[in-house]
Amino acid sequence: MGALVTVEANALLNLSTAEAAYTVPTAPIKVKLVTVIGTASAAGTEVVGGSYVAQTLTMAAASAGSAASNAALTYTVMPACTVVGVDEFDSAGTPVRRWWGPLSANKTTNAGDTFSIASGSYTKTLS
Repeated sequence: MGALVTVEANALLNLSTAEAAYTVPTAPIKVKLVTVIGTASAAGTEVVGGSYVAQTLTMAAASAGSAASNAALTYTVMPACTVVGVDEFDSAGTPVRRWWGPLSANKTTNAGDTFSIASGSYTKTLS
Protein backbone atom coordinates (compact mmCIF):
# COMPACT_ATOMS: atom_id res chain seq x y z
CA MET A 1 0.00 0.00 0.00
CA GLY A 2 2.83 2.39 0.56
CA ALA A 3 5.80 3.14 2.69
CA LEU A 4 6.92 3.25 6.26
CA VAL A 5 6.60 6.52 8.09
CA THR A 6 9.99 8.02 8.99
CA VAL A 7 9.72 7.22 12.70
CA GLU A 8 8.91 3.55 11.99
CA ALA A 9 11.69 3.24 9.40
CA ASN A 10 14.21 4.64 11.89
CA ALA A 11 12.97 2.29 14.63
CA LEU A 12 13.36 -0.77 12.36
CA LEU A 13 16.81 0.33 11.23
CA ASN A 14 17.89 0.82 14.85
CA LEU A 15 16.50 -2.61 15.73
CA SER A 16 18.34 -4.30 12.85
CA THR A 17 21.64 -2.74 13.92
CA ALA A 18 21.11 -3.40 17.65
CA GLU A 19 21.08 0.35 18.33
CA ALA A 20 17.77 0.38 20.17
CA ALA A 21 14.91 -1.84 21.26
CA TYR A 22 11.79 -1.88 19.11
CA THR A 23 8.38 -0.97 20.50
CA VAL A 24 5.90 -3.48 19.14
CA PRO A 25 2.67 -1.96 17.77
CA THR A 26 -0.40 -2.17 19.98
CA ALA A 27 -3.03 -4.36 18.33
CA PRO A 28 -5.32 -4.09 16.54
CA ILE A 29 -3.84 -2.23 13.58
CA LYS A 30 -6.35 0.20 11.99
CA VAL A 31 -6.44 1.38 8.38
CA LYS A 32 -7.76 4.92 7.93
CA LEU A 33 -8.83 6.19 4.53
CA VAL A 34 -7.56 9.64 3.53
CA THR A 35 -8.81 12.30 1.14
CA VAL A 36 -5.46 14.13 1.11
CA ILE A 37 -2.36 11.93 0.97
CA GLY A 38 0.15 12.21 3.78
CA THR A 39 3.91 11.93 3.67
CA ALA A 40 6.52 9.91 5.53
CA SER A 41 6.44 12.56 8.27
CA ALA A 42 2.82 13.80 8.28
CA ALA A 43 -0.54 12.02 8.32
CA GLY A 44 -3.07 12.51 5.55
CA THR A 45 -6.55 13.98 6.00
CA GLU A 46 -8.83 11.22 7.25
CA VAL A 47 -12.29 10.67 5.76
CA VAL A 48 -15.08 12.02 7.97
CA GLY A 49 -18.84 11.66 7.81
CA GLY A 50 -21.36 9.02 7.00
CA SER A 51 -20.81 5.94 9.16
CA TYR A 52 -17.13 5.79 8.17
CA VAL A 53 -14.86 4.18 10.76
CA ALA A 54 -11.27 2.93 10.43
CA GLN A 55 -11.09 -0.82 9.82
CA THR A 56 -8.98 -3.50 11.52
CA LEU A 57 -6.17 -4.93 9.40
CA THR A 58 -5.25 -8.61 9.48
CA MET A 59 -2.24 -9.83 7.54
CA ALA A 60 -0.93 -13.20 6.43
CA ALA A 61 2.64 -14.04 7.47
CA ALA A 62 5.28 -12.28 5.40
CA SER A 63 7.12 -14.18 2.68
CA ALA A 64 9.92 -13.01 0.37
CA GLY A 65 9.85 -9.55 1.94
CA SER A 66 6.15 -8.96 1.38
CA ALA A 67 2.94 -9.37 3.38
CA ALA A 68 -0.68 -9.14 2.23
CA SER A 69 -4.01 -8.72 3.94
CA ASN A 70 -5.96 -11.90 4.56
CA ALA A 71 -9.38 -10.27 4.91
CA ALA A 72 -11.15 -7.50 3.04
CA LEU A 73 -11.19 -3.99 4.49
CA THR A 74 -14.81 -2.85 4.10
CA TYR A 75 -16.05 0.64 4.93
CA THR A 76 -19.85 0.97 4.86
CA VAL A 77 -22.11 4.00 4.54
CA MET A 78 -19.30 6.22 3.27
CA PRO A 79 -19.70 9.98 2.90
CA ALA A 80 -19.42 11.60 -0.52
CA CYS A 81 -15.65 11.99 -0.97
CA THR A 82 -12.63 10.98 -3.02
CA VAL A 83 -10.34 8.50 -1.28
CA VAL A 84 -6.71 8.90 -2.39
CA GLY A 85 -4.81 6.73 0.10
CA VAL A 86 -4.46 5.19 3.53
CA ASP A 87 -2.75 5.76 6.84
CA GLU A 88 -2.12 2.81 9.14
CA PHE A 89 -2.10 3.27 12.92
CA ASP A 90 -1.73 0.99 15.90
CA SER A 91 -4.20 1.14 18.81
CA ALA A 92 -1.97 2.60 21.54
CA GLY A 93 -3.56 5.15 23.91
CA THR A 94 -2.07 7.73 21.55
CA PRO A 95 -2.14 5.79 18.25
CA VAL A 96 1.17 5.56 16.40
CA ARG A 97 1.14 5.97 12.62
CA ARG A 98 3.37 3.31 11.03
CA TRP A 99 2.59 3.00 7.28
CA TRP A 100 0.99 5.22 4.66
CA GLY A 101 0.45 5.26 0.94
CA PRO A 102 -1.65 6.16 -2.07
CA LEU A 103 -4.28 3.92 -3.63
CA SER A 104 -3.40 2.55 -7.06
CA ALA A 105 -6.28 4.75 -8.32
CA ASN A 106 -8.37 7.36 -6.53
CA LYS A 107 -11.91 6.26 -5.71
CA THR A 108 -14.89 8.62 -5.50
CA THR A 109 -17.74 7.49 -3.26
CA ASN A 110 -21.28 8.80 -3.04
CA ALA A 111 -23.02 9.19 0.31
CA GLY A 112 -24.05 5.72 1.48
CA ASP A 113 -21.62 3.78 -0.75
CA THR A 114 -19.47 0.91 0.47
CA PHE A 115 -15.72 1.14 -0.16
CA SER A 116 -13.69 -2.08 -0.02
CA ILE A 117 -10.09 -3.21 -0.42
CA ALA A 118 -10.15 -6.89 -1.35
CA SER A 119 -8.40 -9.55 0.70
CA GLY A 120 -4.83 -9.86 -0.54
CA SER A 121 -4.88 -6.44 -2.21
CA TYR A 122 -3.50 -4.51 0.77
CA THR A 123 0.22 -5.28 0.72
CA LYS A 124 3.43 -4.14 2.41
CA THR A 125 6.90 -4.80 1.06
CA LEU A 126 10.42 -4.36 2.42
CA SER A 127 13.35 -4.89 0.11
